[in-house]
Amino acid sequence: MRKALVITAVVVLVLGLGTFGLYQLTNSRTYQLFGELVHRVETPEKAVALTLDDGPTDFTPEVLRTLAELGVPATFYLNGNDLVARPHLGRQIRAAGHELGNHSYSHQRMALVGPEFVRREVEDTDRELRTAGQDGEITFRPPFGKKLWTLPSYLAEHDRVTVMWDVEPDSGTGHDAPTMVRTALAETRPGSIILMHVMYPNRAPSRAAIPGIVTGLRRQGYRFVTVSQLLKLGK
Repeated sequence: MRKALVITAVVVLVLGLGTFGLYQLTNSRTYQLFGELVHRVETPEKAVALTLDDGPTDFTPEVLRTLAELGVPATFYLNGNDLVARPHLGRQIRAAGHELGNHSYSHQRMALVGPEFVRREVEDTDRELRTAGQDGEITFRPPFGKKLWTLPSYLAEHDRVTVMWDVEPDSGTGHDAPTMVRTALAETRPGSIILMHVMYPNRAPSRAAIPGIVTGLRRQGYRFVTVSQLLKLGK
């Protein structure tokens, strides 16, 4: 009886550690099983990339006006279904000189999914991004940052870069714009990739924080580039 209890305890421990390990791998910003993942670029230059996730939505024109007033380029990680609903906004983003990235079609978590689901999510969105005017390489950002086996395998097979982030000023809830600005200024380093969520009604503080983040980092000597430009600096 005692031996059986010990064996049971060991099995439970091993299974628990394995589950915890898979959870950590699924959520890791810095590692995946296959292919290239970038969360920050190693460069001595004070260059950073501002990335904006989700959409396009009805708030996209407001965001574009803010970026135009600041004279700053950004990389928009867009969803395919939102591009289908608002194709003119995808074209506006591209016409304004910003870069488009792939953020999946349906914005579902892509950890425990099959190969055909991954293929459709990536390729259907690529098609909409090309229609919007994106040329050259299209990087991919997993929805919610989730990935495990199938997604990294597909991206590696197709020589696609997974782009994560190392600065997320509006992570969590209840942050006001000044707090987001302070967070970004404190955490940004040369080669940082800054993630913001600005496309939805409840993200007004995030939209309001963009000018303070941009002007504050410029005072520190940083310049803003797109993700593809930042990746080239790292190489």
